[in-house]
Amino acid sequence: MMNPISPLSSPFSTGKTTDALPGMRTNANGESVKSNGEVCETCKNRKYQDGSDEMVSFKSATHLSPTQAGAAVRAHEQEHVSNAYKKASNGNGEVIRASVTIHTAVCPECGRSYVSGGTTNTQIKYYNEENPYQKDLKATDRDKYSGMNTDLKV
Repeated sequence: MMNPISPLSSPFSTGKTTDALPGMRTNANGESVKSNGEVCETCKNRKYQDGSDEMVSFKSATHLSPTQAGAAVRAHEQEHVSNAYKKASNGNGEVIRASVTIHTAVCPECGRSYVSGGTTNTQIKYYNEENPYQKDLKATDRDKYSGMNTDLKV
């Protein structure tokens, strides 16, 4: 599977090992490097996979480097938000709330902080015009609001 996210430009993707931030060394391939110079196997083998039943990216486990993970996870969670708006518009609904939480963790092997995943929560309100309670509410609102915004000339 092709990675949908291109590598991010960062001080860690220069092709050189850097000590710009303690515990965050990267080699020429963008792989996390431990303080002794070895490649971090945990970061190298970390994969991301979506667990929802929606048609979005990351349905099969995909490897992302720590520098790519943040942007990829944010884009993936935005797919869930977009799906909620599409679902609401197709079903006579309105998105009341959409929130995205990005989770981070620290690699136990190299100590590098990375984006470990994300969670999207959405709430959609649907209008049912055939519901008798909805019809009664509309009639009550019509009586309550009629004449409130009239401009009469004397």
